Amino acid sequence: AMDPQQRVLLETTWQALEDAGIDPDRLRGSRTGVYAGVGASEYRQVIADSGREDNFFGTSGSVAVGRIAFTLGLEGPAAPFDLACASAMVAVHQGVIALQRGEADLALAGSVNAVLSPSLTRFLAEQGMLSASGQCWSFDEAADGFVRGEGCGVVVLKRLSDAEADGDRIWAVIRGSAVNQNGAGLGLILPNGPAQERVMQDALAQAGVDPSAVDYVEAHGTGT
Repeated sequence: AMDPQQRVLLETTWQALEDAGIDPDRLRGSRTGVYAGVGASEYRQVIADSGREDNFFGTSGSVAVGRIAFTLGLEGPAAPFDLACASAMVAVHQGVIALQRGEADLALAGSVNAVLSPSLTRFLAEQGMLSASGQCWSFDEAADGFVRGEGCGVVVLKRLSDAEADGDRIWAVIRGSAVNQNGAGLGLILPNGPAQERVMQDALAQAGVDPSAVDYVEAHGTGT
C-alpha cells in the first residue's frame, strides 16, 4: 500500500513542472535533484488498524523522493527531510545549495503533510501542543498552540541564467537562504527567538539585502 502523501507529492511535482513550462518527459537522465519534507507517515497506523502488514516502501520518506526520481528518470540527488515545521524550507535551501555547488542543474523542492489517523493528533493534544481555541495566534501573546493542517507544495528551482536561457516561467528569484538550529534553548521543541534572529540575519547577509529594504514578510509563526 502506498501512503497518499507519496502520490500527492508525485502529482504536485508534475504540476509544478508543467507550471514552469518544463516537459517532465524531457528530464529523463538529467541531473535533477529531488528534495522534499516528508514527516512521519500516519498511513502506517491506518495500515495497522486494517490488520494488513506494512510493506514500509509505501510509507518511507526515502521512497517518496525516490519514487519521483524513478518515475521521471531523474539522476540527481534525492533526499527526504523530517524536520517538522522546517521541512519545506530546508528542502528548498538544500535545492539552492545543490544548484550553487553544481550537484544538480535543476531541483524539485517541496513538502507534503496528510492527516490520516487520529493517533498523532491525540498525542499532540496530550502534550499541550495544539491550540485549545483552534487558532494559531501567531506573533500574539494569546498563542496557546498550533492547528494541524494538510497540504503539498513543490517549487522548481534553476540557476537564474539557465531559466532565462531556457525560457522557463520565472515566479521569483531566491536571493539568499540560511539554516541553523536552536542549540540549548528553553526546550527541545520550543522556538528560540535569538536563533531565529540569527538565521534571518544570515539569509539577509547572503542575499546582500539590508533589513530596512524588506517590505513584505511571509512567515511561519509557531503557535507553541
